[in-house]
Amino acid sequence: MKFAPSSNVRAICTAGLALLLAGMSDASLAQQRREREPNGVYAARRARIAAQTDAPVILWGFTGREEISQAYIFAQEDNFYYLTGHNEEEAGLVILPALKMGQSRDSWDGPREILFLPAKNPQKEKWNGVRLSPTDPDISSRTGFASVQPFAEMRAIVERLARYYPNFATILPYDKEIGGYPHEKAVVDWLQLAAPAAKLKDIRGAIETLRTIKSPGELAFLKKAINLSLDAHLEAMKMMRPGLYEYQVGAKMVEVHAMGGAEAEGYAPIVGAGPNSTALHYDQLSRKIGDGDIVVLDVGAQFSGYSADITRTIPANGKFTPRQREIYDIVLGAQNAVFAALKPGMNFCKSSDNSLYKISFEYINSHGKDLRGKKLGQYYIHGLGHNIGLDVHDPGESCKPLTSGMVVTVEPGIYIPEENLGVRIEDDVLITPTGFEFLSQRLPRDPLEIEKIMAEAARARQGESLKPN
Repeated sequence: MKFAPSSNVRAICTAGLALLLAGMSDASLAQQRREREPNGVYAARRARIAAQTDAPVILWGFTGREEISQAYIFAQEDNFYYLTGHNEEEAGLVILPALKMGQSRDSWDGPREILFLPAKNPQKEKWNGVRLSPTDPDISSRTGFASVQPFAEMRAIVERLARYYPNFATILPYDKEIGGYPHEKAVVDWLQLAAPAAKLKDIRGAIETLRTIKSPGELAFLKKAINLSLDAHLEAMKMMRPGLYEYQVGAKMVEVHAMGGAEAEGYAPIVGAGPNSTALHYDQLSRKIGDGDIVVLDVGAQFSGYSADITRTIPANGKFTPRQREIYDIVLGAQNAVFAALKPGMNFCKSSDNSLYKISFEYINSHGKDLRGKKLGQYYIHGLGHNIGLDVHDPGESCKPLTSGMVVTVEPGIYIPEENLGVRIEDDVLITPTGFEFLSQRLPRDPLEIEKIMAEAARARQGESLKPN
């Protein structure tokens, strides 16, 4: 089955890339991302949030002090970045609710949205590079905000707003697997001091709902991240051989990302050989790769804040054993069965009438057995996929229907610890009005094609070694 992008999707992406390039600034500051969307895109998102609330929205970006490691490179909190495109520390945001139909003004006489930035600090900039500040002469055109004020004045603004609005909206904290909680709690604690009588509403859901549908600019960034990831995976296939360490393969993949313009990886690279192939988020990369090992490569680049998520499973010596090939073919068959049904309205829920997960599970459970004769479904221990975007696990609920404009992964897998055998195949797709666009199709999944690439690379290495010095 050929998975071709629709003409509508191609047109949208082409137009979005043109807007993206037109909106880029000539000046590049130290902390900003490689590229960003035009200011108007972020402003439109803020307007949509303003239209959905009756309370001022109060948000902070990360302070830059969330991580003390010397290896840490600042990256903005995802929801704040989504609304502002601002990737520097110690920023704040106020968005006033939209005026109702026919209403020209309300009791608040100040700006309808304000970006707060730290004051200019030349001494700090000598160490960390130039930062945007409220006193920069072009600050409004750079940020897209008519009002940019010192962060030190944010509390006074909030105290004034509390005279006119009984409620505030922010991101209320909750525990979750990846990040966010301490920062969210700090903002709530600060708000309760600045406006102790105000009731707080949660704006998280409204922002995250917007994030599920990708803009043309976001699609351009995701495609760049995905293509860098595919290049890295191809290099890994070509260099793979027994005797290497997992970290050497990971290092080559990271190098390909960096040379292509990636800021970082979307997550810690996973290169798991032999027994490590059965650990889903294995990140030690310390094993020496053995002859006969299967190797899971789950490595994705991040470009301009947007993360790919790609996995391939390959034989260390270039040739799948019969058992490895058997399990690989089952996982590949499950993924293809999902692709045959993938379209808007389907979901990743584990139990529903339109469940893509059920399609993958039933395929795996009916096409093979373990060494004791048990069905393989018990070794499929995770969900089928998730949204990607600013976060490699971007907002999106598995039981909600897929919608045109979402970018998701499709990643069935089987992990059999007693056989030191794990196989995962993961690809990234854009949901279109009638089906999907296969964004990572360039990277081979067919086992014979993988073996061919590896064999050709092995012959090239051998030829190089035979050349006279």
